[in-house]
Amino acid sequence: MAERIIIIGGDAAGMAAVSQIRKGAPDAEIIALEKGTQTSYAACGIPFLVGGEVEGGIEQLVARSPEQHRAKGLDLRTRHEATAIDTTARTVEVHDLDGGERFTLEFDQLLIGTGGTPIRPPFPGIDLPFVQGVHGLDTGARLLEAVEDESIQNIVIVGAGYIGIEMAEAFLHRGRAPTVVEMAPQPLTLLDPEMGARIAETMTAHGLDLRTETAVEAFEPGVVHTSGGPIPADLVVLGIGLGPNSQLAADAGLDLGARDAIVVDDRMHTSVEGIWAAGDCVESTHLVTGQKVHIALGTYANKQARIAGINIGGGDAHMPGVLGTAITKACDTEIALTGVNSAQAAAAGFDVLTHTITSPTRAHYYPGVSDMIVRLVVDRPTGRLLGAQIIGGDDAAKRIDTCVTAITAGMTIEQILELDLAYAPPFSPVWDPIAVAARETVKRR
Repeated sequence: MAERIIIIGGDAAGMAAVSQIRKGAPDAEIIALEKGTQTSYAACGIPFLVGGEVEGGIEQLVARSPEQHRAKGLDLRTRHEATAIDTTARTVEVHDLDGGERFTLEFDQLLIGTGGTPIRPPFPGIDLPFVQGVHGLDTGARLLEAVEDESIQNIVIVGAGYIGIEMAEAFLHRGRAPTVVEMAPQPLTLLDPEMGARIAETMTAHGLDLRTETAVEAFEPGVVHTSGGPIPADLVVLGIGLGPNSQLAADAGLDLGARDAIVVDDRMHTSVEGIWAAGDCVESTHLVTGQKVHIALGTYANKQARIAGINIGGGDAHMPGVLGTAITKACDTEIALTGVNSAQAAAAGFDVLTHTITSPTRAHYYPGVSDMIVRLVVDRPTGRLLGAQIIGGDDAAKRIDTCVTAITAGMTIEQILELDLAYAPPFSPVWDPIAVAARETVKRR
């Protein structure tokens, strides 16, 4: 009898694992359960769809439809919700949301890819219809419909993280200038304060009403009540963040860790034999600090799914850890970061050295040149690179990948300075900005 493998969740983690499982266990019976109607979609594309940069409807964000998965032989059951896992009996309780039937499926191995859940604090009125989140395709469709409604003019974005900033820019593209409310003193709190201040300047320069150190207190139709007073609102968009959707695992007795994310080892195996997990629902190990963290990023979901799929199929693959690498933009300013910021490095016990430089992105005489700012976070005694932050114009942010590689390899700033980085006037000055940052930081050790 063929081994039965059940996958809970039909987005990035769950579906990305299937191909790897098939390679290692071609005869296995694979059943995937997805409570929604769509699979393999790019929720990170919602702001750009709403802003009109991506043309077409919400279906543009679907990488592979349920029909495409089924055409490859996957027993994919949409609108089927896994409601309970019995780790002793090795069963999953399933609810057919359309037909109403409830039934039980046995499994030999199980992959939990339940993703994340948007954080929704218990503010009075948070469930009112004009308060929307940014997560699944259904929320994206509602936001796209809202932005095309000319009667919706007063827009409030709650949260100035990645999603908040991207949604604010999306509405700017549509001719609205939203108000952005953030509890912290700056947008993008993972940046060091001086870098966050520059992003704040960029946002306000483009017409956004950014209100930092302002707490939301309640919602009423047409208004958001905050610690700084009421703000008129035809639409509220929540961009507060994402927590792990781990309740199903918790109810089954699986161990939870950082921020209540599912505990997994580097093979993506949970605390229960034969049960695996991947994606926004799991915790990770930070490569710099060694600490357990929960960081919800699509890149990690796909990498973890690959690792889990190989191992479920009988192979041996390992997830080395994460750096929290992220990239976005605030209007015409690109933003990227990786590793740890100054405060995080100090909290982890490092003797922190930081330095910030400004450098042109290209040769100073080449058309389209703009400035970029690079901030390095370094362990002073060893010179080891711990983190990096970049702000700049076109072609600035992807230079973060050089820093990612350096941190992963355990390189020092002296070694980074010696890297054979490419030069040609359209792409870089003679000294690449990363090399300039390393050179100037070396001088301060």
